[in-house]
Amino acid sequence: MKRTKVSITREKRTRDYAPEGTISFGNEDAEGIVQPHNDALVISVLINSSRVKHVVIDPGSSANIIRSRFIEQLGLQDQIVPPVRVLNGFNIACKTTKGEITLPVNTAGTIQETKFYAIEGDMRYNAQSGRAWVHNMRAIHSTSHEALKFPTPGGIKMIYGE
Repeated sequence: MKRTKVSITREKRTRDYAPEGTISFGNEDAEGIVQPHNDALVISVLINSSRVKHVVIDPGSSANIIRSRFIEQLGLQDQIVPPVRVLNGFNIACKTTKGEITLPVNTAGTIQETKFYAIEGDMRYNAQSGRAWVHNMRAIHSTSHEALKFPTPGGIKMIYGE
């Protein structure tokens, strides 16, 4: 058996160095927000060309979740793919999904096909966008600034929370 040694090195950067194209938040991005606060980042998006308010950005979640009632309002319940999953919360509470559905999510002109797990019952928000959506958008969020920034071909776009 032949062994190969692999070493990984990282480039060291100073704190003031910001390469071109870096997304960051400054004090001017937080103007008008009463500090300190403990609010979640909640935005509005277009899902399947319908405005959806109260979409929470939750990078701590591995799942994108949507209320099945919203899917029914769109008349898309026949597009829900039946594989049922069990979602576990941080408190070990379990929620069984009705299935999954892929919908176009338009965020300030940037459209991402997003897989959601549909759940029944009451949720505080109409939808939840988790890590997968945040990563696909290449978005950077700041709950302190109540904003989300992401790159587009036209430059950096910013969405403020509701």
